[in-house]
Amino acid sequence: MRTLTYFVATSLDGFIADPKGGSGDFLLEGDHMTAVVEEYPDTLPAQVREAMGIDTPTKDFDTVLMGRATYQVPGGPPSPYPHLRQYVVSTRLTTTPPDVEVIADPLPKVRELKEEPGLGIWLRGGGRLAATLLPEIDELILKTHPIVLGRGIPLFAGDSPTTRFTKSTTRTFDTGVTFTTYTKPDP
Repeated sequence: MRTLTYFVATSLDGFIADPKGGSGDFLLEGDHMTAVVEEYPDTLPAQVREAMGIDTPTKDFDTVLMGRATYQVPGGPPSPYPHLRQYVVSTRLTTTPPDVEVIADPLPKVRELKEEPGLGIWLRGGGRLAATLLPEIDELILKTHPIVLGRGIPLFAGDSPTTRFTKSTTRTFDTGVTFTTYTKPDP
């Protein structure tokens, strides 16, 4: 069975973006970014992959799920991850390129995707979508930045059940960013 991984940057106080959805306060340079490029190239958008000459086949993920606000970043391309199967969860979005599928109800779709053969499924964001999909999230990879935002979009926004995860690994980089992986214990 495929796994759903919420791989996301977060502040020390648990926000994945500022109140307007921006991520400009997160560190975009340093040794933690080298690790992202080398270890998680699937999570880089097409324009970054192209600029860096990354044309390797996907290795961890072959599917990405995004909320509408995450997908519609101002100035973002209409197909940010053409190297992955792309799904946007929205009830308002009506036009996307042919390689971006819009879905209204994410839980049944994720359950269906998890039953298919393939690589992992990456939950890119946002917080409301993460709260909705929490029962199906198998792994969290939190890239915690050494910053307190004070307000913004929380890691999980909205009602969600109490869910226990087990810490698997933590890596600390010179930038002060940590990557911590948590997995959901078997029931």
